[in-house]
Amino acid sequence: MNYKLEDLEIYNLSEALSDKIWDIVIKWEYFAKDTIGKQLCRAADSISANIAEGYGRFHYKENKNFCYYSRGSILEVKSFLRKSKNRDLIPDDTYSDLYIELQTIHLKLDAYIKYIGKLK
Repeated sequence: MNYKLEDLEIYNLSEALSDKIWDIVIKWEYFAKDTIGKQLCRAADSISANIAEGYGRFHYKENKNFCYYSRGSILEVKSFLRKSKNRDLIPDDTYSDLYIELQTIHLKLDAYIKYIGKLK
């Protein structure tokens, strides 16, 4: 059975999260956008981008490796979200909602990593 990248729930969830983060950061003042905002958006975009790159690789070990990069990006986003909250760039409830989404993505990514290579 042939699956498309867009069939992966983890890919779709991470794409949606990065779009939400973009919608938040785009409204910030220049300094915040130029410093923490760019880094936050890049890290959030990197989650789905690495899943996509790994999905396109020939060998499952390469796919897993790119998923490990995605996991690192999840932790990077968590760090930048905390900074954003602490610097009053996002309200506490927005931080909590995004953090919960990131936790879900993190758990689903771990499950996907365990699944990669199981089906031959």
